[in-house]
Amino acid sequence: MTSFQIRPATSEDARFLADMLVEAANWSHLHTRSRVAVLEDPHISHYIAGWKRPGDFGSVAVDAHGIAIGGCWGRLFPANAPGHGFVAVGVPELTLGVNTQWRALGVGRALLQAVGQQAKAAGHSRLSLSVERANFAQRLYVSEGFITVESGTGSDTMVRAVR
Repeated sequence: MTSFQIRPATSEDARFLADMLVEAANWSHLHTRSRVAVLEDPHISHYIAGWKRPGDFGSVAVDAHGIAIGGCWGRLFPANAPGHGFVAVGVPELTLGVNTQWRALGVGRALLQAVGQQAKAAGHSRLSLSVERANFAQRLYVSEGFITVESGTGSDTMVRAVR
């Protein structure tokens, strides 16, 4: 049995969360990009640039040795600079990344649930995200109550009420 714990993300987690953004962007081993290529893409890097700015919240999963293994965080975007899963001003968009060897072991689900509680505590009523349809994580999102509100070419924007 693998064990892990969830803790709140801090400003010191910026580099690790950037690593998890790269994991999220490279969800499929069939088409991966280097860390530099991912983080230099302004359409992706804005999910982590300047972490932890006002309104940002998140959680980090750590293994039994205290090593970070996954992260999930929410960020607000303005209407004039939206994220891929933007639905409205005031609705945080989530990013979730888990180290490859820890996927399908409950880490992503635990992180989503922890971030949901943080969103609730911050007074948010909804969460959004964007996921490529071929990404196996979409099943996780559906099982956690996210519903598709918009479909694009190969990806969906999903929303869940904060509960």
